[in-house]
Amino acid sequence: MGKTGKNIEVVRPLRGGVISDFSGATVLLSEFIRKVHQSGVLHPRIPRPLVVIGIPSGITQVERKAVVEVAKKAGARKVYLVSEAVAAAVGSFKSFSTETTCAVIDIGGGTTDIALISGGREVESISLKNAGDEMDERVIDFIKLRYSLLIGFPTAERTKMALADARPAKEVFQVVRGRDLETGLPRSVKISTFEIYEALAPSFNAIFEAAVHLFEEAPPELVSEIMQSGLMLCGGGALIRNLDVVLSENLNIKVSISDDPLTSVVRGCGKLLFDKALLKKVAYNQTTK
Repeated sequence: MGKTGKNIEVVRPLRGGVISDFSGATVLLSEFIRKVHQSGVLHPRIPRPLVVIGIPSGITQVERKAVVEVAKKAGARKVYLVSEAVAAAVGSFKSFSTETTCAVIDIGGGTTDIALISGGREVESISLKNAGDEMDERVIDFIKLRYSLLIGFPTAERTKMALADARPAKEVFQVVRGRDLETGLPRSVKISTFEIYEALAPSFNAIFEAAVHLFEEAPPELVSEIMQSGLMLCGGGALIRNLDVVLSENLNIKVSISDDPLTSVVRGCGKLLFDKALLKKVAYNQTTK
């Protein structure tokens, strides 16, 4: 990305947690299904598999239907849609069931999903666009305005991963290289953790405020149980340093980071594939033929 030739176009079929390119998403899913068949995981006599897809809680019915249509066109026999927050909870907790009451914040690439879960369903939930992709855009805009330096998304993501800290205490620097907007020539600058915090603070605050608001709107009995179980932080954003500490202080509850936050949602979807009873209880739609 950012280094392709004139005859190659980089396509992102998913943006903001929803499908932005129908044909691209179909090709992507078709390739995944083909690879799974070739690996021998699926029986060769079952060419049309059961598919579980995690979706943001805030998408519309039309967007949900588009996801189902893409999966069916890609070769799925049946399609189950599951909230990404619920899938993250299933993937993060060792013994998740419909009796489990918990809170989850899943900071992914396109969306941040915050949910209070009970009975296998979201009791209260909110989906924000303040997630990994928007944080990368904030880093790009910050460096562009402060240093008149243009960088690409891959560079912005690497810089964010290296320097992002929700409560920076020590100044750490990293060299960032890009194109000077005034001269058009290559140039490098040193960026510090405090500068990246300044760029990302609006995203952090939006997540904190949304989480606080969700707890304020939640039933008291639910909040009481969640105070005992705590909150689970998932997704790539969970790797941002001190984010769990600041969240815990804002919400006044224990915050834990999933053992493997990057794969929480997909591991949850995988577990649900092998637990049909739980899948039928937590899925949005019972089944789509």
